Amino acid sequence: MNHCDVPRGIDVLRVFCGPDGRHGNALGVVRDGRSHPDDASRQQLARQLGFSETVFVDDPERGRVDIHAPGLRLPFAGHPLVGAAWLLDLEILELAVGDVFARQDGEFTWITARPEWAPPRTLQQYASAEEVEALPGPPPGEGWLYAWAWEDEAAGRVRARAFPRRVDERGDGRSGGTGARAGGIVEDEATGAAAMLLSAHLGRALNIRQGRGSQILTAPAPDGTVEVGGRVLMAARG
Repeated sequence: MNHCDVPRGIDVLRVFCGPDGRHGNALGVVRDGRSHPDDASRQQLARQLGFSETVFVDDPERGRVDIHAPGLRLPFAGHPLVGAAWLLDLEILELAVGDVFARQDGEFTWITARPEWAPPRTLQQYASAEEVEALPGPPPGEGWLYAWAWEDEAAGRVRARAFPRRVDERGDGRSGGTGARAGGIVEDEATGAAAMLLSAHLGRALNIRQGRGSQILTAPAPDGTVEVGGRVLMAARG
């Protein structure tokens, strides 16, 4: 969707922007979730907007939000929650899976969540950042893939790209023999949930460059949670 054609009552954010303020993953935020009261109407709007995720704010004071991708409702997702935390300026966001804690730190917005809340992802390591860069599109296979390689292992710098590939009719992101590419999205520009899973898997803080130039920061904590942070900018107001 052209950002100039955003429907009334919807903000479009760019989440996990690069240091130069460019790139980031587009996010639609419906400021008053009552305008789309049921899953069917929310799915219709998510498809209409065409972003990888759209957030519906059901209670702006308590931070209760609902996340939809085209074709499925998500119990948890990283970049929608970072964007919502920035827009609502709250310390807690309420999800069905649990409370997500948020904080602002200069130009970065952070959320703290549990990796087990994230949908399953295949984390596939490549030998070099150049190999990840050179991928012409989704590698063969099914299921949601996070292709990554070290740019500088000592410094925790990672090059990554994310490919939704295929999801099955269960809508949980696992590979299946039927179904279609997630919402028609070939490559996800910036993916907080996958970054969180990778950080938990490696057990260390990461500075991830994903997609065309988005930046995602992570920091695992001793209690098993992971902080995920990045820059958020307003792209358009409906």
